[in-house]
Amino acid sequence: MNITVLLALIAVLVALRFMKAHLLLWAGAWWVGIYVLLRFGFRVPIPASVISIYMGIVTLAILAYLSSSDERREEVFGPLVRFMTERRHTPFLAVTVLAIPALAAANVYVQMNVAIEPPFFPRTIHPASPTEITVQDQRISIDSGDNPYRALEQSNPDEFRKHVENGRRVYYQNCFFCHGDNLGGNGMYAHALNPIPTNFADGTTLPSFRETFFFWRVSKGGPGMPEEGAPWDTAMPAWEKMLKEEEMWDVILFLYDFMGQRPRAREEVHQ
Repeated sequence: MNITVLLALIAVLVALRFMKAHLLLWAGAWWVGIYVLLRFGFRVPIPASVISIYMGIVTLAILAYLSSSDERREEVFGPLVRFMTERRHTPFLAVTVLAIPALAAANVYVQMNVAIEPPFFPRTIHPASPTEITVQDQRISIDSGDNPYRALEQSNPDEFRKHVENGRRVYYQNCFFCHGDNLGGNGMYAHALNPIPTNFADGTTLPSFRETFFFWRVSKGGPGMPEEGAPWDTAMPAWEKMLKEEEMWDVILFLYDFMGQRPRAREEVHQ
């Protein structure tokens, strides 16, 4: 979370509280504050569709609060009624009546006339991985390492299935919202992301890479994308901050198991 945005929001609300601001101003400050928090308060961007859902809930909650008693209704709606009915406010009311549809029309016009332009920078979909990374204070070799639980597939199949099932749990608790329940990159939030989530069901992505490559992408997420993979404006977080190392390896086992595919073999270097 962006602490600066959170502290600024708290400071504004505390200041309004001490100033004993009008209830209508107080409600508006809460609505705007929550929008700012959702839009700018998290280091991992929240999809616009999700923000719209939350703001709809916030709007209903604020309206319910404002209309929960006769005193609040009078304090909030009284000034609005006077604004719309008293002759001294007629010029301002006329401006408001004209401004609202004009702003709506301007917003539609702007959205419909956005120029279609190529990206400013070329972007590599699957950029080259580093030779090694540090995850939760552990050094992981991308070039020469292996999934530490892959060997159980032969040596202890029952234990291997436990890791796969744990990976299934991790995936459907954290990943399917974007990557989809069938791993096709078509989850409920996928349409709001740029670039769209990786499609693991295309038959070529999983077999083309080693498991350590996907461990790098899962653990470091969008923030860990190298320059050749930019621009990277997506919600893919650095999962190393939320998942255990074992859980990240397990979810990779699940991806291959679900699609019935095998990871790319490690190339041996002969001297």
